[in-house]
Amino acid sequence: MHYRSREVERVRTGSAYDCDVLVIGGGIVGLSTAYAISRAAPGTGVIVLEKEPGPARHQTGRNSGVVHSGVYYRPGSLKARYAVRGAAEMMKFCAEYGVAHEVTGKLIVATERSELPRLHALVQRGRENGIPVRELGPAQIAAYEPEVRGLAAIHVGTTGVCDYRAVARQLAAASGAELRTGEEVVRVDRRPGLGVAVRTRGGTVLRARVLVNCAGLHCDEVARLTGDEPGMRIIPFRGEYYELARPELVRGLVYPVPDPAFPFLGVHLTRGIDGGVHIGPNAVPALAREGYGWGIVRPRELASTLTWPGTWRMAGRHWRYGAGELRRSLSRTAFATAVRRLLPGVKDEDLVRAASGVRAQAVLADGTLVDDFLIREGPRTVHVLNAPSPAATAALPIGRATAARALRSLTT
Repeated sequence: MHYRSREVERVRTGSAYDCDVLVIGGGIVGLSTAYAISRAAPGTGVIVLEKEPGPARHQTGRNSGVVHSGVYYRPGSLKARYAVRGAAEMMKFCAEYGVAHEVTGKLIVATERSELPRLHALVQRGRENGIPVRELGPAQIAAYEPEVRGLAAIHVGTTGVCDYRAVARQLAAASGAELRTGEEVVRVDRRPGLGVAVRTRGGTVLRARVLVNCAGLHCDEVARLTGDEPGMRIIPFRGEYYELARPELVRGLVYPVPDPAFPFLGVHLTRGIDGGVHIGPNAVPALAREGYGWGIVRPRELASTLTWPGTWRMAGRHWRYGAGELRRSLSRTAFATAVRRLLPGVKDEDLVRAASGVRAQAVLADGTLVDDFLIREGPRTVHVLNAPSPAATAALPIGRATAARALRSLTT
């Protein structure tokens, strides 16, 4: 669908605005939005502002690189629809632009009898989402992964891996948008009939007809800068990874059966496109929005987390789960013990610390962890307010949905 109109063309040729659409955030979702705008409405002026020196420095560039199949997500949800569609599109995009990728398939393994009903529920969910799923017994598990042990498993053939940083670079190049790095937005001024103006920390002022907020870890703060109340708060969770010193122990991707009460998938084994095997992530509260280690503390951001009522309600409900995650964060032995449920042959010394990531998890005031993608609109604004994993997988469909909203706002 094309959104070109005389109104858009009039704005492009006028002098009141620096661009038609201003995107805040140069991660994979922001860049996919710019890419989608260029495809749906060629000639629309787009500027992407990124506060870091380059794109994809946070969630996009600090994950396990998995292209998810969509097997986990509630049928009919945005996550289910966008992940299934996005996985195929991501692999096609990688092939078209020469980005390293591979369709590997993965195992989801039950190691305790109590997990078997949840595993069977995943089989049903996968089939409802249109994903081919094969059920396996112990001997069949060994045929895929000789070192992995379990009571039962499912094999999902459409899962893969890719280089998401390279994807982001290609999206930036292919979109034709102007990507400005080192530009942190500190003020937004929105006036009826006059569009949106932003000021960056360096003093740059830019005016646009429509603002799109894809700021990830800071999306709720940006929403409030525009005057829109997001109704949620980003609570940062650090995901810590190890690298497996003996990568020959794992052939592909191996996951535990996830707990449906949480939007986290548990500690898993991922053979990346570089041949190395990463183990993780766990999920512990970060002391800053970009808190990639316990030593990174930002008092203002920590206060934002601690003063949000949803934080305490969430903690009250899930403290047992959180205590286990914290123990694994502080003890390599505890982390290795969790890994040995899937991979009995792993030793403590096989785990080598790797770079961490931070998940931008939206939490409501009542303590609910927002499970689905969340996109909201205000006057001349579009806010992507919850886009953690599998957002990288689903980036192209998310980008199209966000772009469609921005373009509709342009023509009204």
